[in-house]
Amino acid sequence: MTTAAAPSRGGIWKQSRTFDPAVRLLFLNQLTINLGFYMLMPYLAAHLADGLGMAAWAVGLVLGARNLSQQGMFLVGGALADRLGFKPLIVAGCALRTAGFGALAFAQSLPALIAASLATGLAGALFNPAVRAYLAAEAGERRVAAFALFNTYYQAGILLGPLVGVALTGVSFRLTCVVAAVLFAGLTVVQLRHLPVRHKTAATPADGDGGARGQFRTVLANRTFWLFSLAMTGSYVLSFQVYLALPLAAGGTAATTALFVVSALVALAGQLRITAWCGARLTRERCLVLGLALMGVAFLLPAALGRALAGLLLCAAVLAVANAVLYPYEMDTVVALSRGRWVATHYGLYNTVCGIGITLGNLGMGVLLDATGWSAAPWLVLCAVGLGCAAAMAALARGGRLTTATAAATDGEAGVDAGADRDAEAEAVTDPAPDPAATTVAGPDPAVRRTAEEESPDATA
Repeated sequence: MTTAAAPSRGGIWKQSRTFDPAVRLLFLNQLTINLGFYMLMPYLAAHLADGLGMAAWAVGLVLGARNLSQQGMFLVGGALADRLGFKPLIVAGCALRTAGFGALAFAQSLPALIAASLATGLAGALFNPAVRAYLAAEAGERRVAAFALFNTYYQAGILLGPLVGVALTGVSFRLTCVVAAVLFAGLTVVQLRHLPVRHKTAATPADGDGGARGQFRTVLANRTFWLFSLAMTGSYVLSFQVYLALPLAAGGTAATTALFVVSALVALAGQLRITAWCGARLTRERCLVLGLALMGVAFLLPAALGRALAGLLLCAAVLAVANAVLYPYEMDTVVALSRGRWVATHYGLYNTVCGIGITLGNLGMGVLLDATGWSAAPWLVLCAVGLGCAAAMAALARGGRLTTATAAATDGEAGVDAGADRDAEAEAVTDPAPDPAATTVAGPDPAVRRTAEEESPDATA
């Protein structure tokens, strides 16, 4: 049995240093993004309602505008990243979020707040698919280990953000917005100066003319990718219950905070160990099935224990473990199913599908809670969703679709690399004296690019 690739041994910092400076910069990128986002967004609703005296419908409209612009534009952001390159979209997204958070600090009218919220959401749609596609391309065969570390930094930002935010908001919400904007402004400059240019995804003859029509046709016609995305959507619905059903059942700020802290600490302490354990013993397909099944089983705890805080905290902890099992292999599978073509566009579509699933799932959960109250029924339904998604993923694995995709992705990536080599040879013939600086920064050979980065003491920021 071939097992999934596992990360090397060692702590977070030690393992991070085994990657190239570009990958380490992406880790810092995600930590800062989540730090800035979560220091502000949890307190935005209270600022709108209490600070500005807005009606509940207006608060919902402002918050919904951000979610709509982000979820609705993920596919466009991913497609642009494949077209223009990953770095431009990452920089543009960080710059746009700087503007959005800065506007939230001073906006008071509803139109201005909606515009700022739309900008904040669009920023996420621009940089999220690009960051993941860049990380997958730069990490190569170590994608699973890279995404395990990436999720650790991601969770660290979620844990630290609200703690910083509550201290700043205690002074003023405007100060929180300004500090968040400054963080994103600094991140924009760092990415602009030190993130190497990564070549955009190459088209293949199967994509026709390689234009937008061929690009979207390739992605939308990927039937296995659609089936995988639909099966994984359930995991996002279930993990989102840390923000919906579990806090409602727990009641009170202290209990809700405890849920978030437990979830983040389990992820921080366990992600690398869990990924190493899974990689040494299980195939990637079995990791996906196990993670989905664990998510379903987690909701048996509140089903049996009711609204007791101990059961809810255990549920949050098991969900965090399940997410740690899933995330690295989930992200790796998206790359595999893309077959090395239009990777960022696939990430964008994946985020859109899962975002729609979260919206519909939350609506259904709300209706169910209104109809049944805090009986065992809602938790058992969530358990059934997890087990059903695990069964669907197992069926995909048994059909050989995911394994075939892995081999195809490897061939596709090799083909793209070969194409890049051919292009480089052609350029060398037509231009026998290239600019050494240009070759160092954006040349097709990763080894050359790494050499340039190692010579810069600020490359890791």
